[in-house]
Amino acid sequence: MTPSGRRPLPFAYRLAVWILRPLLMALTKRDWRGAEHLPTSGGFVVTPNHISHVDPLTFAHFMLDNGRPAYFLGKESVFRVPVVGAIVRGAQQIPVYRNTGRAVDAYRAAVAAVEEGKCVGVYPEATLTRDPGLWPMVGKTGAARIALATRCPVVPVAQWGPQEILAPYSKRPHLLPRKTIHVLAGPPVDLSDLYDRPQDAEVLREATARIMAAITTQLEQLRGEQAPAVRFDARALGLPPTGNFRKKGGRP
Repeated sequence: MTPSGRRPLPFAYRLAVWILRPLLMALTKRDWRGAEHLPTSGGFVVTPNHISHVDPLTFAHFMLDNGRPAYFLGKESVFRVPVVGAIVRGAQQIPVYRNTGRAVDAYRAAVAAVEEGKCVGVYPEATLTRDPGLWPMVGKTGAARIALATRCPVVPVAQWGPQEILAPYSKRPHLLPRKTIHVLAGPPVDLSDLYDRPQDAEVLREATARIMAAITTQLEQLRGEQAPAVRFDARALGLPPTGNFRKKGGRP
């Protein structure tokens, strides 16, 4: 399922595709757009928005169907789940050790993957959006760090529809009637003017802001709506970095 000339997918990745792709084909309808913006060769970073716990599957489906299967940065806890963790590890996905001394390991592994010619998927929000309208939040700097270190393309992608299957933080999926998964990839984000500058906090914030703006532009096109003028920022609102804060009283 990989284009000619690329290394074959790991066995565990092919196994996951064999199991999950028929299910996704049966349970969803697909509106795939913007695939012409995905590089046909070489490593790059792809940055989707995050609106549902099922959207890694639907997004991976989009990437696979368009010839550039993604290797994701994901929470280390997923890698410890029985059976699922073994498949994820075998599929050469990249664990992220949040708030530990091993956090840099994910960055190094992602840079190496890009340099090997892989597509590395990074959710720049690093968690499900907590914006009440499900718009992209203020991003973390991981995707920008990888892109600036490798000078690879960064392709912003918006998706809409997975939240109708499983709403954020919900445990009750709604599979029927079949939902349409809309995915729109945009042109690579131009970071070239930042390549030769020191990767200090200012540069990383600027690169990240450009990436989040590009994702938001794609999502505005998908939804036919305009995003809020001010991006949701959990830190500025004094909220925990992850989790469903609405269980404890809602947005400040």
